[in-house]
Amino acid sequence: MNKINISIDDISPHPNSSTNVLKRCFEVIDKIPEVKFSLFVPVSYWRTQKVNTITRHPLQINFFPEFCDEIKNLPSENFEICYHGFYHGIPGKSDNDEFQYLNYQQAIERFDAMFEVVKLSNLENVFKKIFRPPAWRMSPEAIQAAKDSGIELLALSPKEYARSTYKSEDEKFPKVVYYNVNPPFDPLKIYKQTEIVYHACEWDKNYMSIDMTKELISFLLDNKKKNLYCFLEEM
Repeated sequence: MNKINISIDDISPHPNSSTNVLKRCFEVIDKIPEVKFSLFVPVSYWRTQKVNTITRHPLQINFFPEFCDEIKNLPSENFEICYHGFYHGIPGKSDNDEFQYLNYQQAIERFDAMFEVVKLSNLENVFKKIFRPPAWRMSPEAIQAAKDSGIELLALSPKEYARSTYKSEDEKFPKVVYYNVNPPFDPLKIYKQTEIVYHACEWDKNYMSIDMTKELISFLLDNKKKNLYCFLEEM
């Protein structure tokens, strides 16, 4: 059997990077009830650079109770909720790369801040200790801090542009899952261990659109007998 996980990054209260993408998830569930989604949430999403995506303030999830309730009430047999940074970017400098340049102490403080927002949101029992760094990039010191902060699994990239920032520290982490399918850049394909990554942000070419969802459903149904759907810790 081939293990398959589908993950979606940047689920947030942002109007164009929101829970709207969950409609697409439920379309997949309707056809494949056993499918598993891992949702990666930046807990205080703040874009400051790209026109038409900027918000005046960080979108800290505890100030959006409807968003929190929607996340909390998703069916646990199909969804798991994971961490995807605090701001996601470096406010005033970049909309990505939040964890690329942090030293150990800065990273510890950033993880603590993430956990505090989740606590304030009453979602401590919803979020799993799974972390994907924004834009995949992460300093080796931040990887060490992730382990010491209680993160149990890192969801990382196999691409050299990202792995070069890890400086082999990822090889020392107890549990790492590397994605291998990222439509349309890395097209749909089945591996023995397949992590398929999409985005919730509608401006991204990897956005899980209606057409991409139809393509995904058709692809998965064509391989249905060989698929075992898993959450990330089961990969």
